[in-house]
Amino acid sequence: MNSRMDIEAQIRQLEEEIKNTPYNKATEHHIGRLKAKLSKLREEAEKQRAKTGKPAFAIKKEGDATVVLVGFPSVGKSTLINALTGAKSDVGIYDFTTLKPVPGMLEYNGAKIQLIDLPGLVEGAARGRGRGREIISAVRNSDLVLMISDPFDLSKVDIIKKELYNGGIRINQKPPEVKIRKRDRGGIKITSTVPLSIDEATIIEVLREYRIHNADVIIREDVTIERLIDAILRNRVYIPGIVAINKADLYTPDNVPEDAILISAEKKINLDRLIEEIYRKLDFIRIYLKPPGGKADMNEPMVIRRGWTVGDVCRKLHRDMYENFRYARVNGTSVKFRGQRVGLDHVLQDEDILTIYA
Repeated sequence: MNSRMDIEAQIRQLEEEIKNTPYNKATEHHIGRLKAKLSKLREEAEKQRAKTGKPAFAIKKEGDATVVLVGFPSVGKSTLINALTGAKSDVGIYDFTTLKPVPGMLEYNGAKIQLIDLPGLVEGAARGRGRGREIISAVRNSDLVLMISDPFDLSKVDIIKKELYNGGIRINQKPPEVKIRKRDRGGIKITSTVPLSIDEATIIEVLREYRIHNADVIIREDVTIERLIDAILRNRVYIPGIVAINKADLYTPDNVPEDAILISAEKKINLDRLIEEIYRKLDFIRIYLKPPGGKADMNEPMVIRRGWTVGDVCRKLHRDMYENFRYARVNGTSVKFRGQRVGLDHVLQDEDILTIYA
């Protein structure tokens, strides 16, 4: 316990030092090193919490995608999931009504979308406060995070994003375009295809903080120190997210975030738009299955996520199909010619026709 308290004290000290250090070219190396140390300490603190904390929520993923509802207590998450899916999530006028995850199923455009109402998140969740560790673990395993706030304190939206960020979750971001290949000798060689805002000395300083002294580093974006650290750690998850401001029938503030959707779960206002945005953000495509020697069923497409492979489809259909897979044939935009023979790692495109031989 003392060790954990020591780490937390070091984290607070580093956070304060970074906050009070003006950022400029003269301090860039120093801040880069501080941020790398801070990230390492947070990783160590999380490992210690994992040894002593509660086990993660047992959530069985079902349907074509899983969406988690995250927000502070009493913002209307339970009312919303009930309105969208008919789930039986308890609704109360007091905080922490939902004590465990409550799932429901939303069906839209042929897709079955699992929605999960998580217990209320509180500030400090990333450090394990409340049910923070379990909530963040559930978010990391989801396909989309729906962040819910009420209109009376919109600053909580930023707190939610901060807690998820500190938990290693990157909302509406792509992985950094940085490739690091370690070597046995030769120092650090940096190659960039774009102009960089941070200099090479800072990049080298951050890499050395993680004991990387010999490596080829290829950078294809104007990387920040934080994004460079993400590329080094490679344990971040990148998830699409939506902000919904509930109870908009009671009050509409002036400072609504530009990307937020105003809704009322209780009055069922604007829920159609929210559902459409969930479907769009999940980036579904449709493929058609054609049995060997038979005709494709063009009336019943299979809904999958963009980027899925033939192997992903086999696993979804049946585990035996994946294990006994021989080859597949595809008609559509993902192949160069009709009936092209492909393997498990072939990435499918919208409206492909797939035949699996197993």
